[in-house]
Amino acid sequence: MKLYYSKGACSLVVRIIIHELGLACTFEAVNLKTKETETGADFLQINPKGAVPALMINEKEVLTENTVIQQYLAEKNTAHQLLPAVGDLQRYRVLEWLNFVSTDLHKNCSPLFNPKIPDNFKEDVFKPVVKSKLTYVNQVLQQQHYLAGEHFTLPDAYLFVVLRWLPGLKINLAEFANLQRFFDNLKQRKSVVQALQEEGL
Repeated sequence: MKLYYSKGACSLVVRIIIHELGLACTFEAVNLKTKETETGADFLQINPKGAVPALMINEKEVLTENTVIQQYLAEKNTAHQLLPAVGDLQRYRVLEWLNFVSTDLHKNCSPLFNPKIPDNFKEDVFKPVVKSKLTYVNQVLQQQHYLAGEHFTLPDAYLFVVLRWLPGLKINLAEFANLQRFFDNLKQRKSVVQALQEEGL
């Protein structure tokens, strides 16, 4: 199994989950601008969408899309602590949060990374949207330690990675006390520490 990744990108989520599950995996960096991997391969031949993460399961199968890869890994390894079994309502709470982090947080952060969008437009239009979503999550975490309750599940790794981006987006995490506590807690988690060290973060 090989994970194609870019340093600090959302592919970091999959790396964390791989370590959370204790799986054997190799990792190959991708230059997202040139679409070339660190071994000189054409990444578009591996994933025509040109985005990370991409998980090579075997010589014939490559799986893409962050949330799908996470679900695949959890289900393949019967990791019900990360994603409860089919039929368990808590499973759908976990998937609900996974969707929210992907679409409401990650997607709304994307324009803030775009150098072609004027700074004033980022400040007036996109940043308030991200902050409103963060405010909601901050309120939820006032009542519980993790997104889906009192146990670490898939969307917690995803939220951690999104929170890592905030300083670069000029959003002060300290404004959200419960998110800050959540972030500081996950920074100490073994799988997170290992993933950050491997990417030199």
